[in-house]
Amino acid sequence: MLQLKSIGTPLVLALALFSLAGCDQAEKSAQKMLDQAAESAKEAIDDTNKAAQQALSDAIGIEGEKAKDAEQKDKTQDI
Repeated sequence: MLQLKSIGTPLVLALALFSLAGCDQAEKSAQKMLDQAAESAKEAIDDTNKAAQQALSDAIGIEGEKAKDAEQKDKTQDI
């Protein structure tokens, strides 16, 4: 029984060290996944912003052309 106790303590300590090392590895892996998710989210936001800017630019361009056409029609009618 004495030998079992003397083997048990180092075994418990070794298992504790392995579990801590495993937790550290799991933490690093989780952090890497979070970083990748954050990067993907940033890219999605940037793409959405570009699309919104383009849509706004297109809408203003069409409205701007309509306003210029209306001004030109008014000027030609006055003459």
